[in-house]
Amino acid sequence: MNQKKRAVIITAQHFQDEEYIYPYYRLLEADFKLDIAIKDKTVVYGKYGIPAKPTMDTKDLEENDYDVVVLPGGHEAPDRVRQDQNVLKFVREMAEKNKIVAAICHGPWIMISAKIVKGRKMTAYEGIKDDLINAGANYLDAPAVIDRNFITSPHYRNNGDFMREVLKKFKK
Repeated sequence: MNQKKRAVIITAQHFQDEEYIYPYYRLLEADFKLDIAIKDKTVVYGKYGIPAKPTMDTKDLEENDYDVVVLPGGHEAPDRVRQDQNVLKFVREMAEKNKIVAAICHGPWIMISAKIVKGRKMTAYEGIKDDLINAGANYLDAPAVIDRNFITSPHYRNNGDFMREVLKKFKK
């Protein structure tokens, strides 16, 4: 019997709605067991009012429970998330165990704060290009960049490319 694939989306107030809702439904369609981790297990809202209802608190994140983590953008949510030491520890452990760390738009800020980007090929929203470079990443201007277990994308207009690459990692 196949074990169900497990994913978690981590976000905070004022996420980019399209970068949360599209991965949310794509992961469900792909038969992932999906959690939504939000600090203090509080309902938060995207920039355009889409609610994100948590299934867990970020303090309860455990690398052993997941195969993939998705880090949506919008500049405000990732800036809040990257201040949560529980998330940084979790993202670092996911990276160390070669599990999928997928981030879009400003989501790579969380990866920068987790100190896992040095020497990795990545992309992100143009506004944080310098942040990636200064943290030691090799910035590429592309709709999606795959570097081993990292998948990054610059903008919600690239949602299709982004999630296609995330889901491709789980095809047999």
